[in-house]
Amino acid sequence: MFDGVGSDEIESMTACLGARLRTYKKGDYVLRQGEHFNDIIILAEGKLYIQKDDYWGNRSILGQISVGEMFGEAYAAPDSGALLNDVAAVEDSAVIFFDVKRVITTCSSACRFHAIVVQNLFFAISEKNRKLVQKLGHMSMRSTREKLISYLSEEARQQNSAGFAIPFNRQQLADFLSVDRSAMSHELCKMRDEGLLEFEKNRFKLL
Repeated sequence: MFDGVGSDEIESMTACLGARLRTYKKGDYVLRQGEHFNDIIILAEGKLYIQKDDYWGNRSILGQISVGEMFGEAYAAPDSGALLNDVAAVEDSAVIFFDVKRVITTCSSACRFHAIVVQNLFFAISEKNRKLVQKLGHMSMRSTREKLISYLSEEARQQNSAGFAIPFNRQQLADFLSVDRSAMSHELCKMRDEGLLEFEKNRFKLL
């Protein structure tokens, strides 16, 4: 959202957009399912997961929010309804909230950066849609192995290397792919024994 905005303009920009900084400890919820809010939110420090728990406590990780990324824009419309998922801090985090009405409405002083902000907002939504299409591609695979191959292949392409680190531990990866952790770990070991890959914790190498 700040792309193209000079460092000397940041202070006046944040004041104009009604920025509020909040901090969260690891495990805290930034937003809860069912809440209503009217903000566009940027992660300034830490890491967040968008997740959903069913009635029995089974968790699905729908996405990760990294430093600098924007979220909440899907609920910016007046009739967008309540939040469908939880947003939780995976580590100590700092989050900036911006009043969505101030973001999309030109202020009386006609700040130069307002047009830049709206343009960046559009680009950010486009990138989110691309990532959603990628995840749907992983989820459309029928077996645990096919989901793993789809996800790990995409990570290798994005990082332009056969060796790479992923942002999940084993349980988080299983939650992200909506598969059983034990079955997934068993499949990874089979793939390793077959010479398809090597791994240690969250680092993988495709062979």
